[in-house]
Amino acid sequence: MIEKGVITQLVEEKLASSDNYLVDVVVKPGNLIIIEIDNDEGVCIDDCAELSRYVEEHLDREVEDFELEVGSAGVTSPFKVLRQYVKNIGNEVEMLLKSGVKLTGVLKSADENGVVVTVEKQVKPEGSKRKVTVQEDQSYTFDEIKYTKYLIRFK
Repeated sequence: MIEKGVITQLVEEKLASSDNYLVDVVVKPGNLIIIEIDNDEGVCIDDCAELSRYVEEHLDREVEDFELEVGSAGVTSPFKVLRQYVKNIGNEVEMLLKSGVKLTGVLKSADENGVVVTVEKQVKPEGSKRKVTVQEDQSYTFDEIKYTKYLIRFK
């Protein structure tokens, strides 16, 4: 079976000279290799085709046969690397915490320690009859997050 580390190294070598970056490599039984890349401006089909050719050139089908899929991280796919979080700062995201809490808010910041999300809450001020909407920044470490996705809204 082809090793994930070998594929990861090949992909990182090829992407080092481009704006694209590696999101994930999966090697499934039967040597199905799935490579997912992203770019801060969006990935074009030519980038995927070029990377696919590069990986194929560096693997020997005579030694081990394989099936190769190269694609971009989908807009509805959960974020897998820090750079995807950074790319989406200022965008509305949906987050599911490992505690089971689901929330939506605007991604305010992201670094190697975690993320800060601005969420809207309904709060009833003391002595008031109606609730008012307030914005609150909430911080989470990556260990607390099950997934984060870009939130698509049709208005």
